[in-house]
Amino acid sequence: MGIVTADIGISLDGFAAGPNQSLEQPMGEGVDGRLHTWMFEYADAHAEEIDAITAAGAYVMGRNMFGPVRHEWPAPGEPLGDWSGWWGDEPPYHAPVFVLTHYEREPLALTGTTFTFVTDGIHSAVEQARAIAGDADVSIAGGAETLNQALWAGVVDELRLHIVPITLGAGERVFDRVPSLELELVRERVTPEVAHLTYRVLR
Repeated sequence: MGIVTADIGISLDGFAAGPNQSLEQPMGEGVDGRLHTWMFEYADAHAEEIDAITAAGAYVMGRNMFGPVRHEWPAPGEPLGDWSGWWGDEPPYHAPVFVLTHYEREPLALTGTTFTFVTDGIHSAVEQARAIAGDADVSIAGGAETLNQALWAGVVDELRLHIVPITLGAGERVFDRVPSLELELVRERVTPEVAHLTYRVLR
């Protein structure tokens, strides 16, 4: 059986997104894509880390990472009623994705993946992802709140922080309200764009 990994890009002061995420500013105010420049503008230099993220057999993500809708899912014909994720019809995930939400929604099949909406919590989402992934890893894809829930629940085996040399000052913070953890550094690689730190979560 694979392990549960978690990848997240963060600022030096620990934020994975700025404040007031919205349709117009998916990563929040003041971010402007800077937390993920290493993935897109310098992808060749970070191919090993990107390949590790995309190798998962299933993913778990939070509703904010899927889209800007915050309450009941809009009906077809209403604003955002046809929302299918930030990525359009061909998302970067090529394995099933389980989305944490408080509101039921039918599964959404897109090119290469199906988004399944889970209303009964992080443990259920990870269990469903494990059942689908088989011997492959399950990846906690973010955002910060979902990662924090997974760390609190004790389901993360390997945490991969991608620390970008900027500060945000406010927003969605990783480790917020998470109990004390003991981590073992198992890999590190630093480039001018980002510091990749991989930790084993000790239990």
